Amino acid sequence: MHTVTWRLFADLAEVAGGRDHTVSVETDATVGDALDALLADCEGLGERVLDGDEIADDVNLMRNGSPAARSASVDDGDELAMFPPVTGGSERCDPVA
Repeated sequence: MHTVTWRLFADLAEVAGGRDHTVSVETDATVGDALDALLADCEGLGERVLDGDEIADDVNLMRNGSPAARSASVDDGDELAMFPPVTGGSERCDPVA
C-alpha cells in the first residue's frame, strides 16, 4: 500500500472539512485512484470537483508540485493538491512619501 497526502485549498478545503487529508491506495495506483479514495472520505467534495466523470474545468490537480493527469501513477509519500484557479490582481499602490 502507498500513503499519499492531499492538500486542498480555498473552497475545496471548506467542502472537504479541512486542508490536509491522507489516503491509502494500492501500490499500482494512479492519481485517479487517490482521488476516488479522497472523495470516498469527504462527503460532498465530488460534487464540487467533478463534472460528470472528469475533473471540473475550475479545479487544478497537481502531483508533487506539477500538473497531473488522473492517469498518472502515484508513489508512496506523494503530495497531491487540488485548488481552484487563482485570480485577481492588485491595485496600484503608491509609496508613502
